[in-house]
Parts: sequence; structure tokens; C-alpha cells
Amino acid sequence: MTNVIPAPFGKWRQRFWPIHAFELKKILPLLFMKFFISFTYGILTAMKDAFVVTAKGGGAEVIPVLKGWIVLPCALVATLLYTKLTNIFKRTTLFYGIIIFFVSFVCLYGFVLYPNLDALTPHSSADWLQSFLGEQNSHWVAIYRNWMQSIFFVVAELWGGVVIFLLFWGFVNHISNFGEAKRYYNLFIAGGDMAQIFTGPLVCYFTRRFLGDQFPVALKFLSCHVLVFGIAIMALYWWLNRYILTDKRFYNPERHGVPLNAKTKLSLRESLKFIVNSKYLRCIAVMVIAYGLTINLVEVTWKANLKIAYPDTGSYQGFMASVSSSVGMCSFFITTLFSGMIIRMLGWHFCAQITPIIVGFGALIFLFLFQNQEWLAPYTSALGLSPLMLIVLFGAFQNISSKICKYAFFDSTKEMSYIPLDQESKVKGKAAIDVVGARLGKSGAAWIQIALIQLAGTGSVLSITHFLLPLIACTVVFWILSVRSLNKQFTGAQVPANLSH
Repeated sequence: MTNVIPAPFGKWRQRFWPIHAFELKKILPLLFMKFFISFTYGILTAMKDAFVVTAKGGGAEVIPVLKGWIVLPCALVATLLYTKLTNIFKRTTLFYGIIIFFVSFVCLYGFVLYPNLDALTPHSSADWLQSFLGEQNSHWVAIYRNWMQSIFFVVAELWGGVVIFLLFWGFVNHISNFGEAKRYYNLFIAGGDMAQIFTGPLVCYFTRRFLGDQFPVALKFLSCHVLVFGIAIMALYWWLNRYILTDKRFYNPERHGVPLNAKTKLSLRESLKFIVNSKYLRCIAVMVIAYGLTINLVEVTWKANLKIAYPDTGSYQGFMASVSSSVGMCSFFITTLFSGMIIRMLGWHFCAQITPIIVGFGALIFLFLFQNQEWLAPYTSALGLSPLMLIVLFGAFQNISSKICKYAFFDSTKEMSYIPLDQESKVKGKAAIDVVGARLGKSGAAWIQIALIQLAGTGSVLSITHFLLPLIACTVVFWILSVRSLNKQFTGAQVPANLSH
């Protein structure tokens, strides 16, 4: 095949759609894959918090227990299995198997487990355990009492780490070079943002149409959507591997450095040891852990206030769905119009620092407002709001702005930093960082909150917020320093010929 140098982009096309016509065969299936994966994640996210927070004996305090003591061990097991299976199976086999597992569980939960919730919930033994442990430990008992909702929470959390970051972004990093990443990645982020725009209205429609006792019907409809999206994801992945990536214009093993379905060789212990000994990967890990730690230290406090304002499962889930849609709309606008252009014009370093600065300042302001509700009362009464509603609304704003920064800048800059690495580091290092590292951030926040709640003896996350301010400030400082260190290494790592474009 004759190599033809594509014509340069015009000014506006360079900003908004820097894709050559011949690349559409590769880009469009990837865009739709990201859309369906993010749509599924949006549905699962809207449901998982509502299930555990509004369940009998539940509350926002249940979230750190789940993230710290249940999700993290499951993430470690998932990473161990993934790294083991990459030595045995081809990339395509793993992809199909993981998607089928997740979709099957969601359908089992929606059609079998949840409709029989009362019969399968151990209320009697949970009540005895509650009386034995006391009210201050009710958040621990709630995990046992609501074991089905807890399992759903864990599976939903793992979808984000395993399917989005390991499967999708691992696949994209594998078939892209650095020059392509600067043009492609913000478009894939925008595809995920577009999915979130539709997630909120879809969840709100079914939860409001089927209220109260009819809620299991809404869950069945949402489970059917997850099933359809899962089939679409696998079909697009099959199409790309079967018809597109066999063309050397889209994937060239000589240029990308490894065959498409190559197996890896390192064990999980060797992978983790390599990460510990690699300053480059340690910096990426600090970024991932710091984001998870900061956002989760604030988010649980916000959700505790949200439960007070919206105690019903349907109304709570509807509010969370509205937040998800707002994230999608704002992030899609910023990603489409600005983030790709900003990354190309101002560089990786500038964009990688946007997220810690905005997330950190927003978190500190939210916690300050929460601790000074009596100071807010005169202003909120003039606005016709209670201090609680103002805190809930500002918490939603902080959550939305943090996730916009994550989707528009953090995810793309982080994924670009993997590209200069060799195949083993991309697969095994990425698995350890994006699944275990991300979970360590969330679980670290959970452990901190659980320890402080136990020390306070109140059983409430709302009583420990004054301890969180210095923790968040220190975390953000380390985050920014890691970005600066990574930038020095990242700039030098772009030299290899296989990354030039």
C-alpha cells in the first residue's frame, strides 16, 4: 500500500475535529465503545450509592466501609486475576470474558436478587448484631444486612477501574502513538461525556415512572439497557479487531512495537516490584491515589448531607442522576471545545496541574462552608434556602467541577503518560496503578474516615470534617509535586521513534 501524507488540518478542524478521513474507520467504533462503556458506568453509579445509602440501617457512613474493606480486596483480587490471565489468554478473550461477567451480574441482580430483596435480607440476625455492637457501629452492620446492595456497589465500582481503564484505555494506548493520542484522546473523553448527558434523564425517567413498590420494574428496564450496551461494546470490539486493525494504516506492529494480541510475561509480584522501582510509574500512581483520596474525603460528607435532604431512594437517585447529567453536559462542552486545544497549545504539564488545583480549592471551600453553617444562615434565608440545601448544592457544584476536570484533563493527561512505556509496563503497570492505585486512593480516604469516626465515637461522618481540611491540603501539595516530577521524565520519554508522529 502506498503511503500518502495526509493534508494538514484547517484552523477550526485542528481545534475541534483533528481526524483524517481515512481514520474514521478506527475512531468512530472507539468513540461508540467509550460511549456505551460510560453510559453503563453512569447507570451503575446512579444506582449503587442510592442502594446502600437509603437502605435500612444504611447511610453515607456505609460508603467508606465498603470502599476501604470490601472494594479494595476485590480490586486486588481482580488485578491478580487480570495479570495472571494476561499470561494465558489473548487480549480479545479477556475482553469478552470480563464484559460478559459484569453484564451477567447486573442482569442477575435486576431480575432475581432485588425483586426478592426482603426474603434474602437477614434482618433478624442483623438486628441481633446491631443490639450487640451498638448504634455507633451501625454502618458495619448495614454491610451485612444489605449484602446484595453491597455486592452491587462493589461490582459498579470495579466497572470503572477494570472496564474503563484496563480494557478500554489499555486497548487504546496499545493501538495509538503519542502523536495520535494528542488528537484522539479528548474525543474519546467527549464520547464518555456525551453518555453521561443521557444517563441522568434515562435513570430519572424510569425511577420517577415506577415509584415506591414499582421500583423493581425500573431496575429491570435499566438492567436491560446494560445488557444491550454490553452486547454493543463486544460487537464494536470484534469489528475493530476483525476488519480495522488488520490494516497497517491503523495498527502497525513495527511502529507500535508489539503484536496486537501479544501475551505478557511478568507476574503480578514482578509488576509491582517494577512499579516500586520506577520513579516514572510512582509519579503516575501518586496522581491516581491523590485524586481518589481527595474526591472521596469530600464526597462522603456531601452524600451524608444529601441523604438528610433526600431520604427516599427514588429522590436520592434522581438527584444523583441530575448531577451525572450536569457533569456530562459541562464536560462534553469543555472537552469538545477547549481541552484538546489547550493540551496541544499549552502542553501536558499545564493541563495536568489543572485538576489538583480546582479539586483541592473546591474541597476546602465546601468543608469550610459545612463547618460554618450558622454563619451562612442570614445569607441562605435571603435566598429562600436552608443552610443544608446550600451545602448540598455547593457540594454538587464541587463534585461536578471535580469530575469535569477529571474527564477533560486528568484522564487524558494520565493516559498519555503511559504511551512511552514498554508493553509490560503498559499492561501490568497500568493494571496495578489504575485498579489497585485508584482503589488505594478511595480506600485510603475510607480508612481515614472510618478511623476518625471510631475515635469520635459518634457513628457519623459529619462529626469529623474539621480533621479533613489539613489532610486534603497536604494531599494536593504532593499531587502537584508529582505532576512536576513526572513532567520532567515525561518530556524526555517522548524521544523514541515509535512515539513520533
